Amino acid sequence: MDKNQIFITSGTEYKRMTKELLEKADLQSHIGDRKKKIGIKPNLVSPSEASWGATTHPEVVAGIIEYLKEHGFRDMVMLEGSWVGDKTREAFETCGFDRLEEEYQVPFWDMQKDKGISVDCGGMELNVCERVKELDFLINVPVLKGHCQTKITCALKNMKGLIPNKEKRRFHSLGLHKPIAHLNMGIQQDFIVVDNICGDLDFEDGGNPVVMNRVMAACDPVLVDAYVCQMMHYEVAEVPYVKLAGDLGVGCSDISKADVRFLEDGADQRMPVSRKVVELADAVEEVESCSACYGYLIPALEMLKEEGLFEKLDEKICIGQGYRGKTGVLGVGHCTCKFQNYVEGCPPLEGDIYEFLKEYIGERTVKKIGRASCRERV
Repeated sequence: MDKNQIFITSGTEYKRMTKELLEKADLQSHIGDRKKKIGIKPNLVSPSEASWGATTHPEVVAGIIEYLKEHGFRDMVMLEGSWVGDKTREAFETCGFDRLEEEYQVPFWDMQKDKGISVDCGGMELNVCERVKELDFLINVPVLKGHCQTKITCALKNMKGLIPNKEKRRFHSLGLHKPIAHLNMGIQQDFIVVDNICGDLDFEDGGNPVVMNRVMAACDPVLVDAYVCQMMHYEVAEVPYVKLAGDLGVGCSDISKADVRFLEDGADQRMPVSRKVVELADAVEEVESCSACYGYLIPALEMLKEEGLFEKLDEKICIGQGYRGKTGVLGVGHCTCKFQNYVEGCPPLEGDIYEFLKEYIGERTVKKIGRASCRERV
């Protein structure tokens, strides 16, 4: 396939679909030398099965491995680092990648345990997991899904799993978009296989999967992310890291240059427009928050909304590293520990946030009723 092409296939036999897609894309010619060390990077953000809408389907990776083996490639590894707050090994097992490791004898590298090295990423110094530099060819296998801070996450942002946890936290203090774009100057992804089977279009941690039953292939991570913006009804300008990565020369952010090919009838289905995260995020004041912390907050707010409690929140919820050492009324996470009301954790889980906010709303409601009763007696 050419650099500007995006191939899309659809169906429910995910391993077979993936192999056929790679044949159509002629991946083996892109790699060339059979002795190259090939890295396969899924999205294992947290320990949740792929059907939940957050993680890469193991069948897709199985299809990639089988295709490579059938074309004479033998030196392969899977590699990933989950988000801060979860352990990669737990996600690796929950998502079924331990079975792939055993069946295909392809080792797995836990990037949370890897040493970080400083790399010049297009004029920005970032810490990258050391063993990434051992790879000759990197196949990125992201999930097409929404993100509560950056609106979308796909090819470019998936590289964040290849940096140490400390650097992941720093990315949020830097504003996410700039370091994500620059990271892709330091880590080159050579081929992308997008899991567009049932990603959650609101939250990166899943919970609201939208079934599309598609797998995509591309060579340009910027172009495929620009196409994802269009699919999810966003302008590229609304996702700054995509445009910035294009300006840096990582790829092309001009969607008009894309040659999109649907390999089956029915593959060109439209995504829904509505996004739960947009409405819920209005209740939040976020400054440099980590994805895990924010990602647990939004589902907790959704639970409150379903119970009719969300509308009773009369105070903005503060979250993020920017609130360290500061005071306020209502906060989430350890960074807001000096607030009058806060839930502890780094990150606190959605159940804890939900219970805390439910209790807070209940107490505020009781106080309001009490004040109203006093006025009535007067």
